[in-house]
Amino acid sequence: MTYQDTLDWMFAQLPMYQRQGQSAFRKDLSNTIKFAAHLNHPEKRFKTIHVAGTNGKGSTSHMLASILQEAGYKVGLYTSPHLKDFRERIKINGKVIGKQFVTGFIKRHKLFFEENSLSFFEMTVGMAFNYFSKQKVDIAVIEVGMGGRLDSTNIIIPEVSVITNIGFDHMQFLGNTLEAIAYEKGGIIKPNIPVVIGETQKETTPVFRELAKKNNSKIVFADKEKTKTYTSDLTGIYQSKNMLTVIQSIKELQNKGFNISEENIKKGLLQVVKNTGLMGRWQTLQTNPKVVCDTGHNRDGLSYVMKQLSNEVFDNLHIVFGVVNDKDLTSIIDLLPKKATYYFCKPDIPRGLDANELKKVLNGFGLIGEAYNSVNEAYKSALNKASLTDFIFIGGSTFVVAEII
Repeated sequence: MTYQDTLDWMFAQLPMYQRQGQSAFRKDLSNTIKFAAHLNHPEKRFKTIHVAGTNGKGSTSHMLASILQEAGYKVGLYTSPHLKDFRERIKINGKVIGKQFVTGFIKRHKLFFEENSLSFFEMTVGMAFNYFSKQKVDIAVIEVGMGGRLDSTNIIIPEVSVITNIGFDHMQFLGNTLEAIAYEKGGIIKPNIPVVIGETQKETTPVFRELAKKNNSKIVFADKEKTKTYTSDLTGIYQSKNMLTVIQSIKELQNKGFNISEENIKKGLLQVVKNTGLMGRWQTLQTNPKVVCDTGHNRDGLSYVMKQLSNEVFDNLHIVFGVVNDKDLTSIIDLLPKKATYYFCKPDIPRGLDANELKKVLNGFGLIGEAYNSVNEAYKSALNKASLTDFIFIGGSTFVVAEII
């Protein structure tokens, strides 16, 4: 099979939550444990940092990887979803996994996948762990896919567990209260392993404290610690919170003997994009008119994005907007500016919400715009209508951003 054949098979044969939704969700780790054993437990051959949370876990993971790279470590990075190419999910020192490794891995284990009905995510996690083991990374930053307790990544014993924050997302799987969601994400807390919590929230703090106590784990709330102020090339205002989480996590690694200097931290935070290839976080695509995209898609994520948007200076605002069909639009509608022209579109995945349906709902709340046949058509229309002093924002879904970048 060619690389494209391999990807087509992976996407077609195996359930994938990001594209399909609920049918791809697993209720336990038995498949992952079985596959890890089949691979001779690669996850036990390198050190890890485990990162969970509702928002900011991708940025936090990339910042951590960048700092560790600056400190001279060979760093694996596993994140999801990807924007342009599947291989973005698995990187070492910013370089994506080779096509040959992907095709070879699938070919070698295809029979196992079919016999055990592995999900897309279970298979991909196994591939990442196998690759990091074979490439002898010093440490890998592993981002949780969804939740924590039942996530396929949760077979590792990390150096430090990190939980950025808790918000309402994936409630059909994780629960409909912040406490319930915190319990699921807190499932990554391991016995005697320090845990860094990014944001102190009254609903979730008792949950995390109880889980840490039960596991005899040191717990640190990053936003309650005094720390220096740093600058990053990730310019979104929400990154200041992520940075606090990162700094505290680095301190825990230093406590464990990792050789990371002040200069490594400073340089690592300034060169996240260059070191890791991160895309889609308040990313400027062009100026005159200024075009920015951001993957923030739930209420917490979008509220930060819209706050950032309100700081921009422009004549008219154009918003290219699309969502997935299980998105609770009522949870985000009040965040979307009424004084804007909307370009409604459907991301090109099975889960994408029809653009006309999106238009109908949002028009009913006073958000005015037209529906387009594709994300690109919506974006081209926005570019045609915007003057040089206008501002174009692209978002609503990771998959909308992916089609533009």
